[in-house]
Amino acid sequence: MRPKIIVILVYDGAQPIDIAGPLQAFATANEEAGGEAYRAKVAAVRRGTLDLAGGLRVLVAPPPKQADTLLVPGGPGVHAAKAVPSQLAAVRKLARHARRVCSVCTGAFLLAEAGLLDNRQAVTHWRSCARLAAEYPNIRVLNDPIWVRDDHIWTSAGVTAGIDLTLALIEEDLGAAVALRVARRLVVYMRRPGGQAQHSAPLALQAADAFGPLMEWMLANLHKPIKVEQLAERSGMAPRSFHRHFLARTQLTPAKAIERLRLDQARTLIETTNLRLITIAARVGFGSEERLRRSFQRSLGIAPNEYRERFQSNELTARGAVTRNASRRPAHPLAHRAPTPSPSLGARDPRR
Repeated sequence: MRPKIIVILVYDGAQPIDIAGPLQAFATANEEAGGEAYRAKVAAVRRGTLDLAGGLRVLVAPPPKQADTLLVPGGPGVHAAKAVPSQLAAVRKLARHARRVCSVCTGAFLLAEAGLLDNRQAVTHWRSCARLAAEYPNIRVLNDPIWVRDDHIWTSAGVTAGIDLTLALIEEDLGAAVALRVARRLVVYMRRPGGQAQHSAPLALQAADAFGPLMEWMLANLHKPIKVEQLAERSGMAPRSFHRHFLARTQLTPAKAIERLRLDQARTLIETTNLRLITIAARVGFGSEERLRRSFQRSLGIAPNEYRERFQSNELTARGAVTRNASRRPAHPLAHRAPTPSPSLGARDPRR
C-alpha cells in the first residue's frame, strides 16, 4: 500500500490538540490497517521551532512539494498567520494538487483568506462562526455541525472535532471497520458526524441574561404556536424593538431561536426515547414530521432517522427492536396491554 502523505501545516500560536488529535488518529489507523496507510508530516513555512498555544514548543520541517491531504489547524495565532503572504502561498500551493483540503477549528480562517472557501459551506468553532461569516460574506457559514464537507474541502468545529473529522477521512480511505477500531483505541465516538450540534440552543440563549426568563417560557411552551408578538408583549417591548434587541443579544432572530429550541428538544427525545418521529414533532411544536425532517436537514445536514441510528443509546435501540418484534406477534385474546408511560420531557445537554 502506498502511503498517503498528510501535511499538517502549522504556525506560531496553533492549538496543540488540533495537531496532535488528527496526528494520533492517523498513526493509530496505520496500526489497525497493518501497514503504513498514512505518512503524516507536521510542517511549517518557517523552519526550526514554533511556539504553539499553551507554551508547547515544536520542531518543524518545511512542507513537501505535494500532499494527498492538507490539514490546517486552528488556534489563537491563526489571524496573525493569515496576514503572512508566505503562509497563504504555502496553503494555496499544497491545496492546488491535494486530493483533500481540511481545517480544524479556526484553521478555516486560513483557508478562507487563501480563497479556498469561496462560495462553499464551512464551519468553525461556534465562538468564531459569526466572525468568519462577517469577514468572508461569500462563505456559507454553518453554526451547528461538527464537520462539513463541500466537494474536496472539509472544515470542522473546535478542539476534539478534529478527531471526528479525521475518523471520517479514515473511513473514506480504509473503510468503516478500520475507522471504528481507531475510534475504540482512542476512546471516542465513531459516529459523531457533521450532523451532531456543537452546543445546545438553551445554553446559548441563557447567555443572553435579559431574555433568560423569556427563554424559560419558550421552552415550556414549545408545543404551542409561538408568535413574535407574544414574545414582544412578554418582554414589554414593541415587536420591532423586541426583534432588534433579541437579535443583538442572541445573534438569532426570534423565529430562528424558536426553531433551534424545538430542534434541541427533538434531538433530546430522539436520543433518549423510542417515540415515533410524528409524536416528537407534535410534542416540540414542529406540527408535522415533514417540518421536523426539513429542520434537521437544514440545520444539521442529517435526517432524524439517521440521527437516531447514530446517537441513540444501544440499550434504547435494542429495546425498540424488541418492542417492534413483539408488536408483530398475534396478541392473546385475553391479554391486557398496559398503557405505555409518557417519557419525561426534561431537557438535558446533548452528547458532545
